[in-house]
Amino acid sequence: MEVTLSDTTGIPPGNIRVPHAAFVSVWRLATRKDSEHADRGFSDWYAGAIALTCRWMAAAPLRTSRGGGLVRAPATRRRVLAYEELIEEEFLAAQDLEQRRPDLAARAGWCEGVRATLRWAWRAEGPPPLEQPAPADALDHTSA
Repeated sequence: MEVTLSDTTGIPPGNIRVPHAAFVSVWRLATRKDSEHADRGFSDWYAGAIALTCRWMAAAPLRTSRGGGLVRAPATRRRVLAYEELIEEEFLAAQDLEQRRPDLAARAGWCEGVRATLRWAWRAEGPPPLEQPAPADALDHTSA
């Protein structure tokens, strides 16, 4: 699912604790990776978890060919609009996600992706869950 301008400009300011541009960049990269893998016929649960967690934190609606609506919270799977207190609850629920939700733990990478995204974007701890590739012009060019 594409990350639109309205998705990114509508992010409630208190819902993320990292720079807006960095959050959007990770969200778009995860969405692209998830889509590319799906096009090849397999699930990238890690990238999918990051993309969904970002969409939920951004309070951006789900848009499908059959309609849209609220995105399910990534750990509790509740259909609720994200706001600060609920994001903290989701962060805490994600800590023991494998025990609480074996169905989600069966998706290799899902639990890790949810935790990594919430830890980075909500708690502002640790690195982004996905690293952006270096731009081509930033690569080391040596001259003879």
